Amino acid sequence: MTRRRAALGGRTYEFADLAALLAAATPERSGDVLAGVAAESEQERVAAQGLLADLPLRTFLDEQVVPYETDEVTRLIVDTHDAEAFAPVAGLTVGAFRDHLLHPRTDTTALRAGLTPEMVAAVSKLMRVQDLIAVARRTPVTSAFRSTIGVAGTLATRLQPNHPTDDPVGVTASIVDGLLLGCGDAVIGINPATDSPRRTTDLLRLIDDIRERYAIPTQSCVLAHVTTSIEIMERGAPVDLVFQSIAGTEAANTGFGVTLALLREAHEAALALERGTVGTDCMYFETGQGAALSADAHHGVDQQTLEARAYGVARAFDPLLVNTVVGFIGPEYLYDGKQIVRAGLEDHFCGRLLGVPMGVDVCYTNHAEADADDTDTLLTLLGVAGCGFVICVPGGDDVMLHYQSLSFHDALYARQVLGLGPAPEFAAWLEGMGLMTADGRIAELEPGSAALQQLTGGVA
Repeated sequence: MTRRRAALGGRTYEFADLAALLAAATPERSGDVLAGVAAESEQERVAAQGLLADLPLRTFLDEQVVPYETDEVTRLIVDTHDAEAFAPVAGLTVGAFRDHLLHPRTDTTALRAGLTPEMVAAVSKLMRVQDLIAVARRTPVTSAFRSTIGVAGTLATRLQPNHPTDDPVGVTASIVDGLLLGCGDAVIGINPATDSPRRTTDLLRLIDDIRERYAIPTQSCVLAHVTTSIEIMERGAPVDLVFQSIAGTEAANTGFGVTLALLREAHEAALALERGTVGTDCMYFETGQGAALSADAHHGVDQQTLEARAYGVARAFDPLLVNTVVGFIGPEYLYDGKQIVRAGLEDHFCGRLLGVPMGVDVCYTNHAEADADDTDTLLTLLGVAGCGFVICVPGGDDVMLHYQSLSFHDALYARQVLGLGPAPEFAAWLEGMGLMTADGRIAELEPGSAALQQLTGGVA
């Protein structure tokens, strides 16, 4: 344990260890206040950021925020670190690393295997919003299964047709609604009302029937627990992507009922099905700042650093999709729109630097100090930053999970104003179905049109 001190404004601030320094340097958020690790004043935060800027990057290889001996996430991060990839920045401090990343000719993608989650979390704490956007935009990450996610000039979407009772008619109507508006190229992914193997399989077969009937180049996912996915794969269910919520500590993942060994088992089982056409990336992970704290498994580490550690877990499994559900846990962790916007951009930045195919669920709970203006702001900034995908639900209101997200029309807005399109395979399908014009706009279908009848008639 190394204590560090900084003098500012006639006062000396002391930080007991690396975790305490990182927490104090973090821009304000309610979760760190709840955990008792936040800076007590803006002056202390500035003092901590100054110390952090002068800290050698190598420090993060010598000091761990969660002990190596007791945490398998730490062991994964340390044991898979690539010293050769790290070499170009090995002599830099965190502050100098920030300057290096901001240089327009820096090859950020070449660094990813040499960076630890704690390094990227640390440098993000020294960055303004525009810095987070500029670096992420220059750090492409692509992944592929039946569609290719992360191609420059695209913004993919998860079509989320949730229903409070998993009613097939309601789910199907939401799927059709989203497809007609050009959504679903990242995945058609349902949060099931129950986690039973039978219900999960029924929903998968429903999506798979629609996908096969219209030859849609996308993938399906029912967001059941990984153990459910393993069980139904053994029974022949049409599993494209294996889903699991993950966090940045072993204890938090234990709370989710998962271990790294279990994730490896699921990954191998999904790969063996060979259901992809343009790629083999078959894992889907969701994360969110505050997950470890809500499970009392944060070890005194700030929530943003732990979120970055979750991406360290994700990248070990070559996922197709990873997304932070940025405002879903509630105002106890991200209090208002400003904190949600900042957190979403931090998460996207950190994921991209670590080589993770990053998306964001731009969302908030109904008791947060946030509204649609905040989601508009974050969506637009993420589009500028080159975000791989976002999540969309009918009307922006998830009637099963009871939170506010993006609507299908929000994705249209972002694509139109930023000149973005769907994933290339999906764009070709939309155009072939008459659902998108040659200039990339969603077609305005008249009632009774052949395209509308073809899609809606077949799934009525």
